[in-house]
Amino acid sequence: MDPDACRTYEANLHGKCTQVMLSPEYAFQKAKVVIGGPPCQPFSVGGHQRGIKDARDGFPIFISAVRQAQPEIWMFENVRGLMYRNRWYLDEIVEEMEGLGYQVAFELLNAVDFGVPQNRERVICVGYKRPYAFPRKQAQRASVGQALGELALQAPTAGKYLTPSMDAYVAKYEVASKCINPRDLRLDRPARTLTCRNLAGATGDMQRLLLKDGRRRRLTVREGARLQSFPDWYEFHGSEASQYQQVGNAVAPLFAYALAGSVLNYLRGDVPAHPCESADIGRQARMEWVL
Repeated sequence: MDPDACRTYEANLHGKCTQVMLSPEYAFQKAKVVIGGPPCQPFSVGGHQRGIKDARDGFPIFISAVRQAQPEIWMFENVRGLMYRNRWYLDEIVEEMEGLGYQVAFELLNAVDFGVPQNRERVICVGYKRPYAFPRKQAQRASVGQALGELALQAPTAGKYLTPSMDAYVAKYEVASKCINPRDLRLDRPARTLTCRNLAGATGDMQRLLLKDGRRRRLTVREGARLQSFPDWYEFHGSEASQYQQVGNAVAPLFAYALAGSVLNYLRGDVPAHPCESADIGRQARMEWVL
């Protein structure tokens, strides 16, 4: 949908990126794999909880894509709330997909366990017809300092620095929100979750660096991209606001790489040591992934 995102894809990746407004009636082609991140409305009681019958939701489009493409395996990514607050809706999706002939499993994974210097929890749901295994977590975690390197110590002239009044607001914000740890990024640990709002917004929740001279500054697009694990050669197109949005909305590349590897193993027929067998794996994971 986003022309800037399309330009970014085509500048960096192989193949054609098609800009289109999808709908459940869109004609999808046959494919071995369908991977997506369908947008999900906050399904509250006030929103009538219409589930997959809600036209504002992206899941009917994803389900239509799977029904038409008939892939060997499909996968989608969504926010952790789908597994907890909106669990009823996830169960509804699983039931619908099982009706298409797939075994379904889901887990709550954290990108920090796959080389990304950021705590970023996402629900990963997979449909398959023979043994599949989620990617294995890495033992070591990357830190903000390792990702940003020399950039974390720089004070560029064109940087966006917090004013004294903004510093005062930050102090009040952290008291009011009962913030145990200051929101300033710590170089010795992974970052908290990056979003469009905390990358670009001038708020108390802003992703920011505390410099040696006591000043705070907002992250640049490149710094945000590094915390998402984008390589420096990856170029973002559009306005600064658009680039922040693309970075904040992205599935972290190293996380995506691990997930794609698990799909490739499945297609190659590599039998995992501990394959998933049904959605019960995901339901059990809900109890195990309380971090």
